Amino acid sequence: MTRRESIDLPGFGHANPIPAAARIGTLLMSGVLTGRDPQTREMPASLDEQMAHVFAHVRALLEQAGGSTDDILKMTFWLADYRDRDALNREWLAMFPDASTRPARQAMAATLDGGCLVQCDLVAVLDAPEAP
Repeated sequence: MTRRESIDLPGFGHANPIPAAARIGTLLMSGVLTGRDPQTREMPASLDEQMAHVFAHVRALLEQAGGSTDDILKMTFWLADYRDRDALNREWLAMFPDASTRPARQAMAATLDGGCLVQCDLVAVLDAPEAP
């Protein structure tokens, strides 16, 4: 039996055979989360819409893994327009309003395809999994 557990996210999937995240013990690491609409599976045209979906995926992923956004240690964002951070900062402040408890964050420029304007991944530390 493996120690690693794959975490899938309803309404979100990759084109390749990979889970949304993986967990070993208390450590959770996500794959890339995009701004794809979970209902239509379409990529919205605006950064505002994509960013809202990214943060919704983050919330859903942590819930699916048995945690919350309070468990996030670091988030990394790749932006098609590196200097356009208004949508990112709006969602960031809504999710993490207390400056004294925010996770680390890094934002980098990226060449993204398929209409994608933002991608994100995260590292979280969850409570110990329940014994079987």
